[in-house]
Amino acid sequence: MKPVYNIFKIIISFLFITSTLQAQVDTSFAKKQLSYTDFIKQVKENNLEYAAEKFTVNLAEAEVENAKIIPDVEWTTEGSTNQKHMGNNLETGLNWTVELGGKRKARIDLAKSQVNLNKYLLQDFLRNLYSDASLQFLECILNKNILDVQLNSYKTLSNLAASDSIRYKLGDITLTDSKQSKLEAQFMLNEVYKAESEWKNSLTSLSLIMGKKQKDTLYTAYSAFSNFNRYFVLADLITTAQNNRADLQAALQTKNVSQKMLQLAKANRMMDLGINAGLQFNGKATNEEAPSPYHTGITAGVSIPLRFLNNRKGEVQTAQYSIQKAEVEYKQIELQIETEVTQAYQNYINTKKQMQQFSNGMLSNSKAILEGKIYSYKRGNTSLLEVLDAQRTYNDVQENYYQTLYSYCSALVKLERSVGIWDISF
Repeated sequence: MKPVYNIFKIIISFLFITSTLQAQVDTSFAKKQLSYTDFIKQVKENNLEYAAEKFTVNLAEAEVENAKIIPDVEWTTEGSTNQKHMGNNLETGLNWTVELGGKRKARIDLAKSQVNLNKYLLQDFLRNLYSDASLQFLECILNKNILDVQLNSYKTLSNLAASDSIRYKLGDITLTDSKQSKLEAQFMLNEVYKAESEWKNSLTSLSLIMGKKQKDTLYTAYSAFSNFNRYFVLADLITTAQNNRADLQAALQTKNVSQKMLQLAKANRMMDLGINAGLQFNGKATNEEAPSPYHTGITAGVSIPLRFLNNRKGEVQTAQYSIQKAEVEYKQIELQIETEVTQAYQNYINTKKQMQQFSNGMLSNSKAILEGKIYSYKRGNTSLLEVLDAQRTYNDVQENYYQTLYSYCSALVKLERSVGIWDISF
């Protein structure tokens, strides 16, 4: 009858441990599963940084309209009177500045080149946004996997601690072993809390990058991790990057902008022509010394600025130096792209090799060793220390697997970012 009673106590303890675990770890909050395809679509449509960045193109397009403005015609009028009956007079006229040297066309060309530059910069922003968002999505999955590892480990150690408590009462093990197993379970619970916090924080970052307010529901990432095994040729990747990278196109467009600035600077050196025309209305003078009848007159003239005091040499020199600077920066970005692609390619190849190691039975072997140690321990053939070592080894292998999987997927994301292509779907 006593063995039956002991078995009953063990079962009750297991049920108590399970219910306690569920109460301690909060995974019951409102969640909404999100696939990668839906996630990246939400990022493009709702990300607030990207939405703000798109206004730079609109602002540049508005500057094109500003560049089309021609000087307004000015209307002037003035009148005068006097105390000696010399007659009142009124003058009115129109003034207009005629821009010479193609200034307006140069301004428009410069503004249009700025629009194209901002479009390239927007494309480059989106390239980096896709990459950063994908890495955040992968981090959410990694943190959830790490949490599951810690939860399963805590469950195993908690069950072992409950069993050891009963075995101590039965006299099968010492009090030290019973306390040790309970202490290991408590230590693992702290690791669970830490993993839980990191997971939830990564979920809130997921909402941020999608431009979603964090109300009562958090989005959770999931993926089958398919379509990550690719074959690339490094030389082809470098060529593709040099053709596709938006930041390189932006650097090339910066050279064009600098050239347009030089054209405008040269056009600004040309003097403008001022044209004016007006009417004069003179009243009748009734004084005795110089009487005159009512009369009108017409005025016309031109004004020409004398540029010998300001020939705008500094503006031209600034534009010339900007062209030289843009050429050097273009070469630097071109070299940097080649380096980035090479490094990203090597990283992807190396992480692929690391992933292949886990296909040789590392996970299954470490799990089998742990189960065997626990089985032997419960029968008194193995020490608690060996069980704990096997548990830590199994945890390390699992965490290393998920970390390597994350690194492998991240390596592909970073490789495609460096090349300037985007066909990832997992």
